[in-house]
Amino acid sequence: MSGVLEVYDAKRTDNLIITLEGISGSETIKAIKKRIAQKKLKLTEERQALRVEPKGKPLADDQKLSDLGLSSQKSVLYVRDLGPQIAWKTVFMAEYAGPLFVYPLFYLRPSFIYGEAVNNAQMHPAVQIAFFAWSFHYAKRLFETQFIHRFGNSTMPQFNLVKNCSYYWGFAAFVAYFVNHPLFTPPAFGDFQMYLGLVGFVISEFGNLSIHILLRNLRPAGTRERRIPKPDGNPLSLLFNYVSCPNYTYEVSSWVFFTIMVQSLPALLFTLAGFVQMTIWAQGKHRNYLKEFPDYPKNRKAIVPFVL
Repeated sequence: MSGVLEVYDAKRTDNLIITLEGISGSETIKAIKKRIAQKKLKLTEERQALRVEPKGKPLADDQKLSDLGLSSQKSVLYVRDLGPQIAWKTVFMAEYAGPLFVYPLFYLRPSFIYGEAVNNAQMHPAVQIAFFAWSFHYAKRLFETQFIHRFGNSTMPQFNLVKNCSYYWGFAAFVAYFVNHPLFTPPAFGDFQMYLGLVGFVISEFGNLSIHILLRNLRPAGTRERRIPKPDGNPLSLLFNYVSCPNYTYEVSSWVFFTIMVQSLPALLFTLAGFVQMTIWAQGKHRNYLKEFPDYPKNRKAIVPFVL
């Protein structure tokens, strides 16, 4: 017996968006989104977040109506319009490409920024190393976005493109201006501090890459499967014994050592801002792991071993 599915606006619950007939209960949420998009052209599949309750959790595309108890003759769902969407990959490529082009402007063409007199100034080795470290980091991020990351969601709101690019591009200019400035102050402890920062940065970068490869291998292509991440044969993955998101731990560590290498306040502020944001992301993922997997290791923290 077929039924009827009424879809209401999640924000204005008295506003009926569409009525779908011929519902058997075997339809997936993705199939329902497709039918809505066919009749409501503005509501493309990517813009829809379907829910059982107006303020409930968005339903996964592979969930069936029958599994949600919505196979009766008359059922109700709520939809929230997420607004114009853009591919995650597009946003990542744009936000990481910016710093790879902004920072070199200060290093390769300092006269454009500081005036012609800077051409006679001697560049400290820490400034030179910082340029290559910065460039390596964002070249690596572009490589990972193109060839390693598998995104659980295909799109995000278009506004995120402006927000994310403003953050990364703005900080790139902020850090580059002071690190490449002709009045740059060398590290207080000389070469030891500079090379300590460099070694720590390189190890952290390869640790971050190792974790991204491990996470990619956990999720088969074309699926949203989730498994408990555990260390593999790479010793840099052992951090999984202590935190849920070692990719964030290594990312923060990279910028801590970069800051040590250049001894720059803007670099420190960039590191702190990134740490705050990544801590929020890590704690959210940590909570999800604990809810999803009853046997998830209870001794793990989110991002900082034994602490946070």
